[in-house]
Amino acid sequence: MTVQERTIRKARKAELIIIRDFNATKDQLFSAFSEPRELEKWWGPKGSRINVVKFEFKTGGFFHYMMEFEGQKMWGRFVYGEIQKPNSLEFINSFSDEKGGITRAPFSQTWPLEIFNNWTLSEENGKTTLTLSGYPINATEEEIKTFRENEPSLRQGFAGTFDQLD
Repeated sequence: MTVQERTIRKARKAELIIIRDFNATKDQLFSAFSEPRELEKWWGPKGSRINVVKFEFKTGGFFHYMMEFEGQKMWGRFVYGEIQKPNSLEFINSFSDEKGGITRAPFSQTWPLEIFNNWTLSEENGKTTLTLSGYPINATEEEIKTFRENEPSLRQGFAGTFDQLD
């Protein structure tokens, strides 16, 4: 097994899985992901505000945004992978600079530069279950460790974000 294969295996072991039910159809929930003005209403931690800079919702597309949170401006980006409307969505999420280039998180020099996300939606009786799966990619062992150690904070952050979506 190569060093890269071992690193990928460790990153997958650090995988964050969050499951959340919403009182909405898959189509309604998928619209909240695929429309820039909808994303501005809910993406990010409670108390934050985002402005969409660029939005290309397609495989290989790019979402770039500026977030204001607790008096601080931060930039973020998604690079979209596979999109299967209204069932699933893949993207790589990173902090960025104002031009969209990948940067370090403002809160940690060891936070992974890239997080792979797979979100799947399943519907039953007008309610939709979102399953989020995410893990660092192209990460060092120290970055994977930081990601793993911050799981409680990630869960809390996504709970607030999904409260806003709900």
